[in-house]
Amino acid sequence: MTFPSAPLVSTDWLAAHLDDPKLRILDASFRMPAMRPPTAAEQFAERHLPGAAFFDIDAIADPETSLPHMVPSPQEFAEQVGALGVGDGCRMVVYDAGDYLGAPRAWWMFKLYGLAEVRVLEGGLAKWQAEGRAIASGAPAISAATLTPQFEPERLRRIEQLIANLDSGAEQVVDARSRERFEGAVAEPWPGRRSGRIPGSFNVPFNELIAADGTLKSPDELRAIFAAAKVDLNRPIVTSCGSGVTAAVITLALARLGVDRTALYDGSWAEWGLPDGPALATGPA
Repeated sequence: MTFPSAPLVSTDWLAAHLDDPKLRILDASFRMPAMRPPTAAEQFAERHLPGAAFFDIDAIADPETSLPHMVPSPQEFAEQVGALGVGDGCRMVVYDAGDYLGAPRAWWMFKLYGLAEVRVLEGGLAKWQAEGRAIASGAPAISAATLTPQFEPERLRRIEQLIANLDSGAEQVVDARSRERFEGAVAEPWPGRRSGRIPGSFNVPFNELIAADGTLKSPDELRAIFAAAKVDLNRPIVTSCGSGVTAAVITLALARLGVDRTALYDGSWAEWGLPDGPALATGPA
């Protein structure tokens, strides 16, 4: 199997490689807290790609924090994805409902733990279904595997590093939330959080990176979006959002442009926006 070098794969490519014994397919669909039922897990049980396992972003997470779905330790990650059949030598394709709420986050987590052979399915389940391709339901048969993670800390940022960056300005912080949330013009969906943004950050709403057909926009379109937001692709970048999920959409778009060594602020606004959190800014940037 020749794995595409780009961070994304097409539905045509995946359909042609469904039976490859080294390929693992993971449904990382995620639903925001304000979304109505069914849950992502219930949707998976009803319909998913053949052979897929469910990558639960809320469960494959650090159990020792009150912050939502923070990354687990390398050992915890290896145990949980090993139970999904992901082991050494595997190649992964991750997808979600087609809204990019989940698959980029799972893709980034695999990269964080040193697994380069992972790709995101363009258009996700929505595109796959629209093309009339096979769908499965129920619980898949999974054989557990052993994974050896190689943690890459340069892909992750903690709040202390972001606070230090307020003075140094060494890294550009790019926020994936809507402009209204970025400017502090609306209440935050995460309960108990202040409204606003990290001072000095840039705004690239994640949904603006997605084309009408559910795929990421072309490289030329993506470059134009980052340029309009005054993001310098030649300088270090940290992505952020509400809770570390849609930030990974920016991370994925940057990787499509060849900007791969970026970092993601895992706590994002769910942490920074706490009542006793660091300084914030409001209003138009």
